[in-house]
Amino acid sequence: MDQTELAEQTEEFLELLARGQRLGMRSQRKAAEKATGGDFSIVDAKSVATAYANAAAQFAKDPGALFTFQVDLWSEMTKAWWGAWTEEPEASSDRRFRDERWSTDKLARAFRDVHLAMEGAVNRLTDTLPKGDKNSLRVQFYTRQLMSALSPSNYLALNPAARERFMETDGRSLLAGLRNLLDDLERGDGRLDIAMTDRDAFEVGRDLATTPGQVVWQNELMQLIHYEPMTQTQFKRPLLFVPPWINKYYIFDMRPDNSMVRYMLEQGHSVFLISWVNPTKEHGEMSFEDYMRLGPLAALDMMEKATGEKEFDILGFCIGGILVTATLAWMAARKDRRVKTATTFATMVDFTDVGEIGVFIDRDRLKVLREHMAETGYLENHHLQDMFSMIRENDLVWSFHVMNYLMGRKPPAFDLLFWNGDSTRLPAAMLLWYLEKIYIENGLRKPGHLSMDGTPIDISKIDIPFYVLATKEDHIAPWTSIYPTTALLGGDTTFVLGGSGHIAGVMNPPSKRPKYGYWTRDDYPLDAQDWFEGAQKHEGSWWPHWAKWIERHSSSRKVPAYQPSEGKLPIIEAAPGSYVKAP
Repeated sequence: MDQTELAEQTEEFLELLARGQRLGMRSQRKAAEKATGGDFSIVDAKSVATAYANAAAQFAKDPGALFTFQVDLWSEMTKAWWGAWTEEPEASSDRRFRDERWSTDKLARAFRDVHLAMEGAVNRLTDTLPKGDKNSLRVQFYTRQLMSALSPSNYLALNPAARERFMETDGRSLLAGLRNLLDDLERGDGRLDIAMTDRDAFEVGRDLATTPGQVVWQNELMQLIHYEPMTQTQFKRPLLFVPPWINKYYIFDMRPDNSMVRYMLEQGHSVFLISWVNPTKEHGEMSFEDYMRLGPLAALDMMEKATGEKEFDILGFCIGGILVTATLAWMAARKDRRVKTATTFATMVDFTDVGEIGVFIDRDRLKVLREHMAETGYLENHHLQDMFSMIRENDLVWSFHVMNYLMGRKPPAFDLLFWNGDSTRLPAAMLLWYLEKIYIENGLRKPGHLSMDGTPIDISKIDIPFYVLATKEDHIAPWTSIYPTTALLGGDTTFVLGGSGHIAGVMNPPSKRPKYGYWTRDDYPLDAQDWFEGAQKHEGSWWPHWAKWIERHSSSRKVPAYQPSEGKLPIIEAAPGSYVKAP
């Protein structure tokens, strides 16, 4: 590096340092407000402290076991350290250490193996805590967060790939990483909003959500899109997509080659879709019942006007699937038989075991959340983003920490992560009712426990054909918690287990190079693992399996394709509409 380059780097560093000082004050203020309870945080310091105090009391009951743990930990760490220097290099299956330099660099390998030995020992210790106890779950969860943060892959001096890049670029990678860090802090106004994709690579309506369609109706909560047909004839029953309102609808209509909307149009279905509003303070009193009444029920009424049909198919994803299930139970109680088949993706109706999300939700947190939203009228979108990221911290936090900050690179363009970052606010009334009645009380699976619009509901009264998709690596809706749906509904239920996780496993279109397979089985024993042991694995996408399922339950008679311009509903604007683009 010559003197000119050194001077330029020094000047750039000083500019970044000054910028960092300004942002640092903002970040410190936000952190202090969260720590003191002045600002809402998904992490409750009080409950975490209580959990660790209970764990300490449990360990104190058996000091011999704690001593054995310490001896075993020291022995395993020592063995790992010496093995790194004396044994043949061996690759790790852990994705944090997939770079071959973690095996060929002896010092890096030593730190890697010692850390993995420590992680394993700590996991075995926390696994001895009482099962089924929320305090135990919190200790296991937050201890894992700590161990993940301590991974040598997260530190410049210990990460051989980042260290080598620093040397190759004469330190410019560190400056670029610092710039990326400050950009993320600035975008989050002092909160670290980690960039997971190139946010300038996509635009809704240009690159994503491009399937031709028309907004044919709207109310204060949603726009209804009717898509242009892609076949001359269509199945007689129109199909309604009900997306989650935690993010925006275009998860169903990404790029042409992974658009589920386009795929179903190509199979000969008439597709309608709800595009939810991004709530503001004026939506704060909107309830779960309002989402039912102004969402799928209103959509079905408008679909009848648009097509003249009185029978429909419906599908829902995640919380949209919960809404669909509750709506169908309400319709069953009211003897409303318009929906003939239903499909849900990644949808729990039994919340007995919610997985690690249970760490963040209980009645105490509900009280704090109610106080917070009394002023705003909604929950800000970043809180749920942070929660979901913490559940998969190595994939959704630390991997980007390494790429963005240590390596000084920008994340590549990835449509699913762009959608994941385009999240929405949640109305106070809806969220509080949902968390208390459905999540904490597990009311959806209890006959008559919940009432919707004055009518007690019972999901066992849903007697139409029902297709239930779960995904094997789902960290938000564990598949073993979705499987009980097979015993709770009253009709013919088909359960399918897809590969991968909550988003990638659902958005798994047919392709020349199939990514993930899926599992099926004709009978449904009570235990999910028993079902899986006897299930048949299929390669490729589950989408054709689902399309054939709907076709089997449809009339063989096709009708001339439904054209948005020929219906009785006036066209408001072209898809994707204005609601999806609202900040």
